[in-house]
Amino acid sequence: MEIEEQDDNLLVRRTGALKRQCENTAIGFPTDMQPQIVAVLCLAQGTSVVTESVWDNRYRYVDELKRLGAHIQVDGKVAVVEGIDHFDSAPIQACDLRAGAAMVIVALAAHGTTEVSCVNYIERGYEDIVGKLRALGANIRVEEVSDDTGSVIRVG
Repeated sequence: MEIEEQDDNLLVRRTGALKRQCENTAIGFPTDMQPQIVAVLCLAQGTSVVTESVWDNRYRYVDELKRLGAHIQVDGKVAVVEGIDHFDSAPIQACDLRAGAAMVIVALAAHGTTEVSCVNYIERGYEDIVGKLRALGANIRVEEVSDDTGSVIRVG
């Protein structure tokens, strides 16, 4: 990937097959991007290692990624990610703001239709994420559900 800083955002381009990475949130990698990069590293070739040096219990979202077929082992602050060919669809949920963005990323990459619940976390920090992704060509929408969960993001 090529990552380019632009004012208040990042431009990320995939220039070929994703390759394994080793990232540490204490050394130049923002902890707020950790869930999103783990989601992407699930589709990278090889074994990636991510070390969370800032926050405890930051890997609460990993079980949701595993529901889609991810191969991740967590030991304390270290996550070892074995690359897979693709994500399968499954219902998943956001457990916080950054993990919610990661769930949208994996839903976009999954085969089939994936439903992301607990979207209140996502909507709190990403203004009109569904509209912006749809404008880029994503098959994504917000749907109201009849139970107490409010709404879901449906991708696919």
